[in-house]
Amino acid sequence: MVTTLPDARHARHIAEQVPDPELPMLTLADLGVLRDVEVTEDGTVVASLTPTYSGCPAMAEMRADVAARLRDAGYQRVEIRTVLNPPWTSDWITPAGRRKLAQYGIAPPGPAPRGGPVPLVLSPTRHMVSCPRCGSTDTEETSRFAATSCKALRRCRACREPFEHVKEI
Repeated sequence: MVTTLPDARHARHIAEQVPDPELPMLTLADLGVLRDVEVTEDGTVVASLTPTYSGCPAMAEMRADVAARLRDAGYQRVEIRTVLNPPWTSDWITPAGRRKLAQYGIAPPGPAPRGGPVPLVLSPTRHMVSCPRCGSTDTEETSRFAATSCKALRRCRACREPFEHVKEI
């Protein structure tokens, strides 16, 4: 069976709608975790996902959710691949995803570090994190880890509100 282009587009559209299990205001496409969706000659839908970091505990849920959505849409043969190279970077979060994070009260990440391995530092990697509620850059990190290890807890000194910040990776 030869797959037509609209089938691949439809499969991709279905996969793009799957929400992230840890940041449900974002889809896997918003987060940049959904790498590719293709339909093979035998009709198998192959969706490729890249975890935000190796060992991400949400990967099993992401894989299951994408497969379930595609099967619910009528695709009988579904394969989910994990792609580790190149590794995910917070730069892959779409502009729409960054807006959704801020609207939800989570500070989006700044640009990811460039130029090879990330140096080990004992201080935060980014000093200017804007409060998603009031916009002030007068914020402080209160905990390097939040509900998930890819987020940190911060507090705004201007409006005194706590918020989460997606770390730059």
